[in-house]
Amino acid sequence: MFRAAVARAPERDAIRYFDGVLSYAELDVQSDALASAWRARGCVAGDRVALYLQNVPQFVIALVAAWKLGMIAVSINPTNRSRELRVLLADSGARLLICHESLYADVVGPLLAEEARAAARGEPAVQPAVMTTSELEYQRRHDARLFAGTRRQPALGVEDLSTTIAAHRGHRPPPVTLGPTDVAMLVYTSGTTGVPKGAMNTHGNIAFNAQVYRDWIALREGGPILGVAPLFHITGLVGHIGAALICAAPLILACRFEPGVVLDAIREHRAEFTIGSITAFIALMNHPHATREHLASMRRIYSGGAPIPPSVIDAFRERFGHYIHNGYGLTETNSPTHCVPLDCDAPVDPSTGTLAVGVPVFNVESYIGDEAGRPLPPGEIGEIISRGPMVVPGYWNKPAESAKAIVDGYFRTGDVGFMDGHGWFYLVDRKKDMINAGGYKVWPREVEDVLYSHPAVREAAVVGVADSYRGETVKAVVSLKPHAEVSPDALIAYCKERMAAYKYPRIVEIIDELPKTMTGKILRRELRG
Repeated sequence: MFRAAVARAPERDAIRYFDGVLSYAELDVQSDALASAWRARGCVAGDRVALYLQNVPQFVIALVAAWKLGMIAVSINPTNRSRELRVLLADSGARLLICHESLYADVVGPLLAEEARAAARGEPAVQPAVMTTSELEYQRRHDARLFAGTRRQPALGVEDLSTTIAAHRGHRPPPVTLGPTDVAMLVYTSGTTGVPKGAMNTHGNIAFNAQVYRDWIALREGGPILGVAPLFHITGLVGHIGAALICAAPLILACRFEPGVVLDAIREHRAEFTIGSITAFIALMNHPHATREHLASMRRIYSGGAPIPPSVIDAFRERFGHYIHNGYGLTETNSPTHCVPLDCDAPVDPSTGTLAVGVPVFNVESYIGDEAGRPLPPGEIGEIISRGPMVVPGYWNKPAESAKAIVDGYFRTGDVGFMDGHGWFYLVDRKKDMINAGGYKVWPREVEDVLYSHPAVREAAVVGVADSYRGETVKAVVSLKPHAEVSPDALIAYCKERMAAYKYPRIVEIIDELPKTMTGKILRRELRG
């Protein structure tokens, strides 16, 4: 896909980063140089390179360079600290690590010093070669909202990425032959249900779902794509990078998510499409200076990664004039297996108030299964199970986990949902988040949807907490819209009027900000205390 984009649109923008631009031809040259440097140090096909970076051009350059050598890129959340980083480096066996100078100073340098001491004691240690870079590169205009106080801090004796690229400019690595089953990425699951597992996302998986984005969403050749999701996440990797490559489109990056910066980037670069978490769109909607003009260029907006309250969809359309289409997929499915078609709004189930996540996209077989994986009839709640060209072959070095999760090509998602009689799929919740209140099942998602319909509520999360009488009871944690006021008792009464007695929250806590992952998913587990 990348080489085809270079061939037909070499001078078209590949990356826009504030006031910096890289064309497809220049991205080709710089990734060639980096791949040549890695080959000179002995890197070969199948070696792993860890990308511990924000949404910066260097992420894309290093990713393409890795593919040019047949290497496997390992995407790592840049908010991970040393313990988490070590787990992923050890599991992946990464030979190289690319990181920001600031992350080297704060995390990588101290970690590698400790690992060197462990190695000296004869203990297992991770010791990848390191290259550093700065989020200040590839731009001249350093937006104070993101970069105030940011400075260059090169580490003594550590290789600089840009210097290496410059030194090997004009060099080209020998061509490699890659097939659809070759692993392109190791993308680690979030670890919310246990130890992170490296999904083996293949070149075929990524290419197929890039096509799903292009064809299902009718993306325009060369139409600018806003990279609002983190690039280390499967949505950013496929819905941003993959979609941009297959459309030879500019990818607009802004380092990390800051609502005002993102709004300005959309308007300045005339972004036409993006997909991101609903929490990102809630933040844009609640920004005090947001106007319809900011989003005037947008043609397609999709959201995935977390359930979407119908009231948020309505409020966003009223504010900006855009409907947010739903999509559903996981790391193990390379982003979407289900999407809402462009020409309609997703239905809302009348009995639960749940918004549909979509219908299966082309080449996908999907159904609702019971505990044994047997199909259930429409309307019955069970596990969402899917098969298609986007499903990974398994987890890195975890054959038992792979065999449990993927049976005859069908991936057992662990997500609970149902299908209506017209083929629409609805996501209820994760299995592990179900609350057992005195023998009654309460799905947090349903309670959250009711809370989101209250005019004062900005975000909401519902969890089960220990209760001496009911075993578990329902607790809600909410944040409020700017200048809004409401008491916990008023929110309890609001829910009590709108749902069965066993479902409404007995405890409501109001806080300023709900804890989230970098991808925008609310961390329910941190709210159970």
